[in-house]
Amino acid sequence: MFRFLDHPHSRREFLRVGGLALGGLSLPALLRTRALAAQAGVRVKDCSVVFLFLHGGPPQTETFDPKMDAPSEVRSVTGEVRTTLPGITFGSTFPGLARLAHKIAVVRSFRPGNENHDLKPLVSASTGGANIGSIYARLAGANHPQSGIPTNVALFPQAVDPGAQPAVRDFGRFESAGPLGPACEAFAPASGKGFQKDLELSLPRNRFSDRRLLLERLDAARRRFDAPGAVDGLDQFRAQAFDLVLRGMAGAFDLSLEDPRIIDRYDTAPLVPVETIDKKWNNHKNYRDNAQTLGKLLLLARRLCEAGCGFVTVTTNFVWDFHADVNNATVAEGLRYVGRPFDRAVSAFIEDVEARGLSDRILLVACGEMGRTPRLNAKGGRDHWGALGPLLLYGGGLRMGQVIGSSTRNAGEPATEPVSVDDLIATVLQAQFDLGELRVVPSLPREIKRLIEVGRPIADLAS
Repeated sequence: MFRFLDHPHSRREFLRVGGLALGGLSLPALLRTRALAAQAGVRVKDCSVVFLFLHGGPPQTETFDPKMDAPSEVRSVTGEVRTTLPGITFGSTFPGLARLAHKIAVVRSFRPGNENHDLKPLVSASTGGANIGSIYARLAGANHPQSGIPTNVALFPQAVDPGAQPAVRDFGRFESAGPLGPACEAFAPASGKGFQKDLELSLPRNRFSDRRLLLERLDAARRRFDAPGAVDGLDQFRAQAFDLVLRGMAGAFDLSLEDPRIIDRYDTAPLVPVETIDKKWNNHKNYRDNAQTLGKLLLLARRLCEAGCGFVTVTTNFVWDFHADVNNATVAEGLRYVGRPFDRAVSAFIEDVEARGLSDRILLVACGEMGRTPRLNAKGGRDHWGALGPLLLYGGGLRMGQVIGSSTRNAGEPATEPVSVDDLIATVLQAQFDLGELRVVPSLPREIKRLIEVGRPIADLAS
């Protein structure tokens, strides 16, 4: 692990790089190994992706397709709100996004494909069981060539809240690299294992809780690292090992470096006070984790993109499952727990990225693994539905300010040409690579070849 010493005497003592759990490699050796994952000759576009996975399956009508002229058991139970696009409304839980509708693209004809609780399209049979970010890491390299920061990161609630529950992995592993190998696996802060475990900063036990001291030590170490000749004689990957913690990783994860007003804008916790969450639902802790962390996770994602990360997966614990049973809330109550934080967090992210002039360099994708039934069940819930689900995109240099496709009157099927999981994945990859160029790259993994051959980027998004 990285270990700060109380009285460093030399550049080799102030930061020691010990053995790693992954095959016993030292960090410089790991960075060297991961760099080899990049496919030679691949041109990488200057675009990072933040994939916000709405685990559980969000409903079509209560999000971006209200159907208020449909029967009561079909139309949005939360009503609707006008957007900045003429004639277009969203579910009333999303007033912030309604004001930003001219900045986003909503697909009303997205077909997830089945009713299973899994991780598609993020991790699917289409990708060979690998996170899309692992495909990015395989092509672009698993670490940034200058700073060494991982290019593929998965953020769970514990990344910003140690009191949150462990990541839900009952339906698959978000970090999975599938057949692409461990070098391409997503770096998961606060997972407590693997690469993350070996990035722990070690101070004497009685000083570990002194966050100010920790930051002071980081600043002092940075100054020594930046001094002339400090890294003379170190190879590229050993220098990256120093830079990874002292500038890249440590700085990107330190939210205290943000303007407090920005942090407040992202903060979703006040929207759902813990005491207002009904504990009769077995998933009440999931609702708590979602409300407490979603905004900060998206803020962290933006910081990581600025630091050189190419693909960031963001998800909270399993919350978008509105059966109205012993585990899950009704649609109306569930949208209060998860819809309002989603609206606040995504709106803050879009406004933040816009203000920083990064709308062409960051693509946000938000969807779940499926949708929910067009008709309410007897208890006011909606059950699993694979034929239609909501999809939102922002940025990436794509054409925004539009609604793509339409659904049938009962919000059960696409009424226009469906957008498939393969099409969405191709859209993401096209934002980061030239798919035509990839087709002629030698030794391209068959999982990536398949995506290029089968998926079609969503044509209406072409700028």
